[in-house]
Amino acid sequence: MCLGVPGRILDIDDMTATVDFWGVKRQIRLDIVDEPCKVGDYILNHAGFAIRRIPDESIGDTLSLYEELLGQPEGDLMAADVRGELEAARRNGDA
Repeated sequence: MCLGVPGRILDIDDMTATVDFWGVKRQIRLDIVDEPCKVGDYILNHAGFAIRRIPDESIGDTLSLYEELLGQPEGDLMAADVRGELEAARRNGDA
């Protein structure tokens, strides 16, 4: 299972954005995102690509859902997927 992870755009350089995911900063491509993005927008990341800009009115609910998900026990598969994405970014020196 692969689950996208929401993050906030900190900087944009051409088609690459620096995005903050709970303190982990990664370079994310904007080539396939569903609409134009700007600094401060939240995106849904999958495999290093922004696949969706999260509408402003949905950000609070989306982040709350992921905070709840990250609080789930270690055996939860969706939580493990999100934790794995964040941990991989830390190991790769993207943090």
